[in-house]
Amino acid sequence: MTGARATVHAAAESPHGASDPHQEGPADLRLVAPALAAWAGAVISLGAPGGGVAVACCGAVGLAVFALRVAVARRRAERVPEAAERASEEAEEAEGAEGVERPVVGPRADTARRTAGARCPRSPRRWSAGAFVALAAVLLCAAAGAASAALHASDVRRGPLPALAERYAGVTAELEVTGDPHLTRPKVRGSQRTPPVLVFTAEAVRVTAPDGAITAVRTPTLVVVRQRGGGGDERGPEARGSLASAWRGLLPSTRIRVVARAVPPLSPTDEVAAVLRITADAPPVKVGAPSPLQRLAGHLRAGLREATDGLRPDARALLPGLVVGDTSRVPPDLDDAFRATDLTHLLAVSGSNLTIVLALLIGPPHLATRAERRGLAPRLGLSLRGTAVIGGALALAFVVVCRPDPSVLRAAACGLITLLAIGTGRRRSLLPALAAAVLLLVLYDPWLARSYGFLLSVLATGALLLLAPRWSAALQRRRVPPRIAEVIAAAAAAQAVCAPVVAVLAARVGLVAVPCNLLAELAVAPATVLGFAALAAAPVALPVAQALTWCAGWPAEWIAGVARTGAALPGAEFDWPGGWTGGLVLAAATVALVPVARRVLRRPWLCALCVLALILAVCRPAPITRVLTGWPPPGWRAVVCDVGQGDGLVLAAGDGTALVVDTGPEPHAIDRCLKDLGVRRIPLLVLTHFHADHVDGLPGALRGRSVGAIETTTLQDPPGQAQFVRTTAAAARVPVVRAEPGERRQLGPLTWEVLWPPAPPASPDLPGPASPTDPNSQPAGLDAVDGPNDASVTLLVRTGGLTLLLLGDLESPAQRALLAAHPELGGVDVLKVAHHGSANQDPPLLHRLAPRLALISCGADNPYGHPAPRTIAALRAQGARVLRTDTDGAIAILGTTARLSATVSGHRIKVRLAGDRRTRTRPGGGRRPGGGTSGGGEAGGRRPQARTVGSRRSRARARTRAKSSSAGGRRRAVVCRGLDGSCRRRRKGGLRRADRGRVYRADVLNQDL
Repeated sequence: MTGARATVHAAAESPHGASDPHQEGPADLRLVAPALAAWAGAVISLGAPGGGVAVACCGAVGLAVFALRVAVARRRAERVPEAAERASEEAEEAEGAEGVERPVVGPRADTARRTAGARCPRSPRRWSAGAFVALAAVLLCAAAGAASAALHASDVRRGPLPALAERYAGVTAELEVTGDPHLTRPKVRGSQRTPPVLVFTAEAVRVTAPDGAITAVRTPTLVVVRQRGGGGDERGPEARGSLASAWRGLLPSTRIRVVARAVPPLSPTDEVAAVLRITADAPPVKVGAPSPLQRLAGHLRAGLREATDGLRPDARALLPGLVVGDTSRVPPDLDDAFRATDLTHLLAVSGSNLTIVLALLIGPPHLATRAERRGLAPRLGLSLRGTAVIGGALALAFVVVCRPDPSVLRAAACGLITLLAIGTGRRRSLLPALAAAVLLLVLYDPWLARSYGFLLSVLATGALLLLAPRWSAALQRRRVPPRIAEVIAAAAAAQAVCAPVVAVLAARVGLVAVPCNLLAELAVAPATVLGFAALAAAPVALPVAQALTWCAGWPAEWIAGVARTGAALPGAEFDWPGGWTGGLVLAAATVALVPVARRVLRRPWLCALCVLALILAVCRPAPITRVLTGWPPPGWRAVVCDVGQGDGLVLAAGDGTALVVDTGPEPHAIDRCLKDLGVRRIPLLVLTHFHADHVDGLPGALRGRSVGAIETTTLQDPPGQAQFVRTTAAAARVPVVRAEPGERRQLGPLTWEVLWPPAPPASPDLPGPASPTDPNSQPAGLDAVDGPNDASVTLLVRTGGLTLLLLGDLESPAQRALLAAHPELGGVDVLKVAHHGSANQDPPLLHRLAPRLALISCGADNPYGHPAPRTIAALRAQGARVLRTDTDGAIAILGTTARLSATVSGHRIKVRLAGDRRTRTRPGGGRRPGGGTSGGGEAGGRRPQARTVGSRRSRARARTRAKSSSAGGRRRAVVCRGLDGSCRRRRKGGLRRADRGRVYRADVLNQDL
């Protein structure tokens, strides 16, 4: 038999096609509409009033009954012609058997004519009986989903706990734990890092109100446990660690009694009725032990963790997550890498994990129903029914051990779908099985209808069933090997349908997801199989389990390496509009690209060109990126990175080498900035002080780079964050030193001097300057150091003739002390404004510095109001051009003193300070710290013609000002201030007292669009 093979046979290795003939035929979509209806009904009803849901359900049931009655009536009407037609055919067969042809007369002639009329084609009806039955099924499933959701939502609003939460009342509650406790990731808020808290879900079974009223309830809650700290906590680290372990060791089904403060949830439509905040100073009070099944599951999970203790860090953290979804050991950087490469489904216990385990039992699915099936089942002599029963037991055990979280439930559903496909042996039964699983899960737990994880699982599974076989067949028709085609098609199909949902949640699109999933898939099966073997062996033979985990650690490290390598690529992901609007736009773009990709596959040279373009987009070679984006600009001397509400500044010191000052609050932000700049070597990394918005990004700066040393301030406060710096540096084997006042260093074209803080008494923790010999004496300005901000390392940097002053987070008293300690300090070209542009600035210092360019690093929409309008106004009054990262993005400084310019990455605008050589009369000769005069004007004090680069309107204003200033033969001083370069004319000698003695040249600061 020749000719093109059908889609389902394209992937078959046998020349006769697929082994199961029942795979032919279109997809069975009969259960898809009822499942979607139940899903939609649950989503809508969870946030709707109960009365409205009841009315809607009654209406849906009434319409379903009416549709069924119509279907029955139409079915009866369709049966009458069919019965008459069958009777006529039987009569004709009987007459033909007699061999005598008789004329038909009388009543039989009428019957024959009616029969002939029945045989004539009738006009088709628009709605058949089957259509009405399908409509009734959709309505009934929608009503069932809505009713189940309404009942579950009523549990949230039932009882006294919601009302107590609205009053923020203190309660005593008896809780039944329903989820494993886990620690939250610490976050940076302002200058402090919020400590991690323990979070778990529980059901309140008994609540005691402040007035003593006791109520038995079944109310879902979220429990947040914060360990008591502060100065009153005299316990050591070991005692605090044992207390945290006692809370983290709680197993589901355990009953505890707590004293907590009830607060309302973030949203009224949340799954919990209240959030119970507990300040723990003692282990939890247990009033009920966990169930035997949960104790067994907890013992298995603890055994797996113990067996992995001796592995390398990545394997130790990742293997429990791959096997049972235990992510308690996964560090933040590895978690970020998995998110950037879209490999988080491996940590969420995807359906493939259970499928791999079942495949060990039953072998390949297409042979499971045949006598020559493979796997352990035929070797153990199990029948098909026995195999199915054991497979179902494995699925239930999988749910218990991995916990019935949404991700685990959807994984179990995928495994049951595989079992059903094995039992029926038909590919087209997979889609109805998926629809049935969705329907049952939504009816069982309607909150899954609002779970993004559940949505991603269903979309990915549907793509594997519908899109992957067709895409695999298309690739094989273009001579791609079958196995490779199947893997590529599966990864691409899942990514295509899941990317819009990821964009809704994370406002990004990953470019390396498909290749990273393909590479990680090579190690998923061995890691999972060996991990489950270790899980089973740990309770009875720990050394055997340790040997198995050692073997499983190699593929686990491969997966972690793939994630880290993919996330480290400059173009691993790019920003995309978030929310449902961005998701719908991405979905429409994906649908539009599918036919384009189909045409591209027909032309090999186009395929090669697209692959090359993708590689360039992901790797982003510096020369190509600079040409296409203009970033980083050639010849940059300093860059203020956009790290959010924090500081991160990079000073160029050669090819791939830089001096880094502060690292911001997030490792990812500073890492991305350094990657964009091509920085691979950091001889010195300066941390101005230990506030979290300056040091928490340190792991990102150290990642993949050679760092010579870390220099810190002299004040080790806050102590916890100072310890974080020392621990991180020790893990990277980077020495930590303290800055010394007066210290001068040179690195390539860079030279800098440490101006502040003054030297404190010597500390045994870090090397640094010694204390004064006189115990009653102290360094000048030490009394001005009041807290970490005032202890910020202040650097005076010179590069390419430019002078930059970096003030860290100095407050006004420390700024005055700095000016008093360095009276020779003069004007600077660039000023990094202190403390993110807060209002606490020292006007005399700003007056003395008179910067040409002021840089403010702050986060968009920060809650502190940074930068303060008063600070911006004061800087503009000094003639400074103000740039800020919250509105302009990253800022690059270029040029020299004669021609200073800046490029901002956020809007791709170049701000040129053309010929801005202002004449300033200063006490003591007005010399700049760089050695040049502050005047720089032409001989005879003549004012040069202003050069304007910018919009047509700006140039017109400049020409008007030039004409008016020269008219009348009177000499006028032109004061240029403001972002738009606006200038005000005053007669000579008519300036304000603060401006006398300084003549501002008419150089206009404009934007070169």
